[in-house]
Amino acid sequence: MKYFLDSAKLDEIEDAYGTFGIDGVTTNPRHIQASGKSFMDAIEGIAKWLADRKLSDYTVFPVSVEVNPHLEKTDEMVREARRIAAISKNFVIKIPCVGAGIAASRILEAEGVRTNVTLVFSPSQAIAAGRNKALFVSPFIGWKEANGEDAGAYIGTIAEIYRIHNYPTEIICAAVRTGRQIVACAAAGAHIITAGLAVYQDSFKHPYTRDGLELFRNAWDNTKQ
Repeated sequence: MKYFLDSAKLDEIEDAYGTFGIDGVTTNPRHIQASGKSFMDAIEGIAKWLADRKLSDYTVFPVSVEVNPHLEKTDEMVREARRIAAISKNFVIKIPCVGAGIAASRILEAEGVRTNVTLVFSPSQAIAAGRNKALFVSPFIGWKEANGEDAGAYIGTIAEIYRIHNYPTEIICAAVRTGRQIVACAAAGAHIITAGLAVYQDSFKHPYTRDGLELFRNAWDNTKQ
């Protein structure tokens, strides 16, 4: 299973790449806002970071960039997607899972512009992305669990549908908030997790690891070297 970082901050991307070996990045308008940069400055900065590290294209290190969420027509989304995709071969275009977005994804995939169908909250929405052979589909986890739904069962259903119908689309568990959700998505058959840097950092922590390390340190210090 791959790990993507949910961020548009270059320092976080660099940290996660060096520490955890992340396989890609996902961004959205909130991440762009949090970066403190304009939309174009943020994504061009990421494009330069990719070029500097010779991460050549979306097959090596995909970066999802979302179209303007105010766009409501298919042709508008397609034009915006083409403009963004031209900036970097790594860019995968995030398209909202609405009627116009599904149509835009189908057009773009046929042109070779890879898409990530996002804001997915039901298996029936995920089927539409799979039928279009979108590169990615992003079912949101944290929001559903916050409303009492079982994220593991949700992802498991999508994964089983994709297996039965041989859809090539990879499942990105998005809006992941905890280590438990990472495990649930992995066990349910997700291809990718995307989460913030703090979520990954917390997922590697366990009090028994800390206690065990302290025990071994004490033993080391009291053993002749």
